[in-house]
Amino acid sequence: MKIAIAGTGYVGLSLAVLLAQKNDVTAVDIVPGKVDLLNKKRSPIEDREIEDYLAHAKLSLKATLDAKTAYSDADFIIIATPTNYDLVSNKFDTSSIDAVLKIVEQVNPSATIVIKSTVPVGFLKDAMARHPNLPNMLFSPEFLREGRALYDNLHPSRIIVGVPDSATPALREAALSFAALLEEGALEDEVPCRIVNSTEAECIKLFANTYLAMRVAYFNELDTYAEQYGLNSAQIIEGICLDPRIGGHYNNPSFGYGGYCLPKDTRQLLANFAETPADLIPAIVAANVTRKGVIVDRILAHKPKVVGIYRLIMKAKSDNFRQSAIQDVMKGLRKAQVNVIIYEPRQKGQDFDGFRVINDLAEFAAEADLIVANRLTDELLPYKDKIYTRDIFARD
Repeated sequence: MKIAIAGTGYVGLSLAVLLAQKNDVTAVDIVPGKVDLLNKKRSPIEDREIEDYLAHAKLSLKATLDAKTAYSDADFIIIATPTNYDLVSNKFDTSSIDAVLKIVEQVNPSATIVIKSTVPVGFLKDAMARHPNLPNMLFSPEFLREGRALYDNLHPSRIIVGVPDSATPALREAALSFAALLEEGALEDEVPCRIVNSTEAECIKLFANTYLAMRVAYFNELDTYAEQYGLNSAQIIEGICLDPRIGGHYNNPSFGYGGYCLPKDTRQLLANFAETPADLIPAIVAANVTRKGVIVDRILAHKPKVVGIYRLIMKAKSDNFRQSAIQDVMKGLRKAQVNVIIYEPRQKGQDFDGFRVINDLAEFAAEADLIVANRLTDELLPYKDKIYTRDIFARD
């Protein structure tokens, strides 16, 4: 099977590696440096399994800047381009998807197109109306973690493929074939698979991420209460999570949910609820804003002269700064006129959004009165007496 994949972020690159085990895959990107790295079997993003598979696995994978050639003879064209949330229009910016669709319309309109980018509810139906010459479109949501994207594709929790109402028997067969390709590359013997309506598939993605955001917000509010009254958050959380209906997962307090997925997906779902009665979805978004304000107040209560921010990344084993919760905390501290410095070895400049960056941990720790860490690591152990964190369980 010949497969072309548009975009080499976490979603696109992990899929490219997964599918290249048994298919001919061409990864398309607009950044020459990323294409060059991939053709040298090096990963442009931090992901342990991707790095290992590129270096050691037998893959039929190449990267290119030439989108037209890559798409022209592909059986499946997977779109995994970024769809950032536009606060002005109050919806995902899906222009990168349409840019790919326009090229496919020119060079290979009969190909089966699978959209993996996160989109608003109803997007596929609208896209097919805008591109009537592309009748074979599917939507398949991804459920991946940054830094563990290939692992999550190798061990998928489920495979969802959405087909439009107008789908022909051939397109429905292609949906089954695509699901089989994903399962064939996985290491699990049996993976739950659902072929559903495309709008339902779009809902599955947004509602799943919003539920996760709700869970983060819930345990963060619990932690706010416990910290205010001098209670042990870990004891309370562990006692609650012994209930099998609740479970002991996704329960570690933080400075708020952030990263590339949860903030934009919750906002998009909230926008989709514009004409539907809703109390819970708006509360999730509001709770996350409140939590960051609480963290700023807790830091200020220590009366530090210099606050050191340990890492901009959202989680360990990731290289993504995008919309990390700590950035809103930093802005709150700046409004309070507190001197803030950052330790981030992946930020090679001396500045990030007007904050000074220090790449040497010892120098950073010596200068900071208080080190603020969303997540703890072993390298912080020598400085434990000056750390503020809500990482109760030292994981995820």
